[in-house]
Amino acid sequence: VTIQEDGSEPETYTIVGAAEADPRKGLISNESPIGKALLNRGCGDKVNVDAPGGSFKVVVIKVE
Repeated sequence: VTIQEDGSEPETYTIVGAAEADPRKGLISNESPIGKALLNRGCGDKVNVDAPGGSFKVVVIKVE
């Protein structure tokens, strides 16, 4: 999934199970705040992510 936070460059992640997660390689857990927020979303969706460091909004650019 490719997302973009307002004012930032697009970022691409692969959502995986917790055991496979490696954020440095772009693999985020489906149990993480951003992973949970992106599940079942589609292109153009505006998503609010409630993370430990504070909430932020992203737009889903592409889903593969």
